[in-house]
Amino acid sequence: MPTLSQTELAALLAPFAETPAPVLAQLSTYLDLLLKWNARTNLTAIRDPREIVARHFGESLFTGAHLPLCGTLLDFGSGAGFPGLPIQLLRPEIRVTLAESQNKKASFLREAVRTLGLQTEVWSGRVEDMPASRRFDAVTLRAVDNPQAAMAGASVRVAVGGTLASLTSDVSGAADALLLPRSTDRYLVMTRC
Repeated sequence: MPTLSQTELAALLAPFAETPAPVLAQLSTYLDLLLKWNARTNLTAIRDPREIVARHFGESLFTGAHLPLCGTLLDFGSGAGFPGLPIQLLRPEIRVTLAESQNKKASFLREAVRTLGLQTEVWSGRVEDMPASRRFDAVTLRAVDNPQAAMAGASVRVAVGGTLASLTSDVSGAADALLLPRSTDRYLVMTRC
C-alpha cells in the first residue's frame, strides 16, 4: 500500500505543475523508497510525507515545468534527487545527470534510478572532478552547502546559451525570479548564460 494515494499526490502537487497519472505513479514509488531509506540514512530533514511531496517534489516539478527546451541537465548537489529526479520524470526527453559527492546519497540515487527504470546518470563525485569539457543545457541548484561556491561551480557547467536554475531565498541581483507556490520567501531564479 503506497504511503499516499495518487489522488492525494495530485492534490498536493496541483499548485506546482500539471502532473500526468504515469508521473504520479512513479512519484508514489519514489516517495515510498525515499521514506524507507530516510528511516536509516538522513537523506532529508523533512519526514512528513505530505511535506516531502509539497516541498521537495512540488518545487522540483515547478522547476521542470518552467525550464526552457533543453537536451541535457545537471542537478548540482542532487542529495536525495531534488530537483533532478522529479524533472526527469516530468520531462523524460531531457538527459539528466545527478551529481552527488556523498556516497550514501549517491547510493540512494542509483537505487531510485534503478527502481524507477530511468536512464538517468548518477555522478558520484564532486562536480569539479567532471571532465572540463562536460557542459549542460541546464544546471539546477537547490539546498547546497555553500551557495556562492556552488553557483560559481555550477555556472561553468552551463553551455553557452544554457540556463542556470536556482531554487533559493536570495534573489538579490536576480532579474527573473518566480515565487514558488505555497511560499513567501523561496524563488526559482533562471539565469541565461
